[in-house]
Amino acid sequence: MVSPAPSLPKDFAQLTLAEAAELLAARKLPPVEQWQPERSGDSAMEIRADGSWYHEGGRINRPAMVRLFSTILRREPDGSHVLVTPAEKLAIAVEDTPFRAVEMKSEGEGADRRLIFRLDTDDLVIAGADNPLSFGDDPDNPDPRVHVRGLVGNGLEARIDRALYYELVEMALAEGGDPPAIWSGGVRFPLVGR
Repeated sequence: MVSPAPSLPKDFAQLTLAEAAELLAARKLPPVEQWQPERSGDSAMEIRADGSWYHEGGRINRPAMVRLFSTILRREPDGSHVLVTPAEKLAIAVEDTPFRAVEMKSEGEGADRRLIFRLDTDDLVIAGADNPLSFGDDPDNPDPRVHVRGLVGNGLEARIDRALYYELVEMALAEGGDPPAIWSGGVRFPLVGR
């Protein structure tokens, strides 16, 4: 059984890094990577590029349902996505990434900075070695993402909203360096390249 996620404070901007770490530690996700059910099928669900979830063509408007489904989401080695329980594995179509990073908080500067992202599911991600940032290989067409969970390189990612990306670029440019990069959790993430 999945423990309910602790509630986020109403004002994300007031959340400290210590509070974010405490909330992350209290969150218990099901061990979807360990489950290998024999029964499989199609969920008739999709996550569209804007982050909205649909079932049989109708939008899922209950945030609690989306949060629940997001806890059993897994990316397969072939790049497809599934909703998985111990009993069954159901395909789910994902147009872009399954999550969106919709708010960000920065604490510290340079190599001491920590970036905390709030996802559209109210999950928190602290960027660093376990949750790297990537920006794509084309400086004219950035593809900003943060790793959320699963295997790095084949796990679940969140698209970083454009306004947040511009904040990251401003921070990186203010600190200088060639190529420009942003620090979080003791890791330097160049703004170009994966």
